[in-house]
Amino acid sequence: MDQFTFQDPRWQYPGPEKQTPQRQSAPGSTEAMSPEPDHGEKTYRGSDRLFGRRALITGADSGIGRAVAVAFAREGADVVISYLEEDADAAVTAELVESAGRRAVLARGDVREESHCGELVRKTVDELGGLDILVNNAAYQMSGAGVAGLSTDQMDRVFKTNLYALFWLCRAAVPHMPAGSTIVNSTSIQARDPSPELMDYAATKAAILNATQSLSGDLIERGIRVNAVAPGPVWTPLIPATMPEEKVSDFGRQTPMGRAAQPAELAPAYVFLASPESSYITGETLAVTGGKFLI
Repeated sequence: MDQFTFQDPRWQYPGPEKQTPQRQSAPGSTEAMSPEPDHGEKTYRGSDRLFGRRALITGADSGIGRAVAVAFAREGADVVISYLEEDADAAVTAELVESAGRRAVLARGDVREESHCGELVRKTVDELGGLDILVNNAAYQMSGAGVAGLSTDQMDRVFKTNLYALFWLCRAAVPHMPAGSTIVNSTSIQARDPSPELMDYAATKAAILNATQSLSGDLIERGIRVNAVAPGPVWTPLIPATMPEEKVSDFGRQTPMGRAAQPAELAPAYVFLASPESSYITGETLAVTGGKFLI
């Protein structure tokens, strides 16, 4: 795809292939997806908007996190790639960061553990010499049958991954972040338009939207801006790993554009909110939803 060619956005990317089994076990693998997601590997071109910055990105092995890592590196940032367990996916992300001439640091572990969140920040500061950008992107969801089928174990996993980790990471990171630093959180269209089968996930995403506003007021006195990106449906390994196979082939068709986003289409929003170009923006949420309104 040539990024400088005008295209109809409705048909810019193919949807999931119906003929290919898409069911995976969580957290899912990029190489097993059909079509394989676009993370901007061939299209994203940087212009030093984040030159010399040090970034920690959670959930950076695949999906949106990988696309953000690629974009940040091509904009001049060194990146700590935080991920759960998919070593192969994380290694690909690291290779993409290093091919942009920037440093990649792999950090495997579970952000549901408070101690690991603290270790992530320490590792970033030790390995990169500081921390200027924190992207709270790691997330977990599991499609279910409403509140009757919602187990405590699942709620614990969703809330700790999506919400607790955000607070643990911010608390650990802020003392190391100089004025001019930025925090970018991943919320979702689910924060305002929740699906009953994702009620626990949607609740955490609504809380993240609120937390972004609270944190922005708290941290602006330190010169730290806090914003969020609200994706709509995005073609990432989390989808075939957490949704019924019969729903995967139609994923994203409910949007006005009629398709899911590719991770590469989300990355520019994170770059904008992390860069000085958005210096007068804090406490805001940028919706990248294929035409669905975040109201």
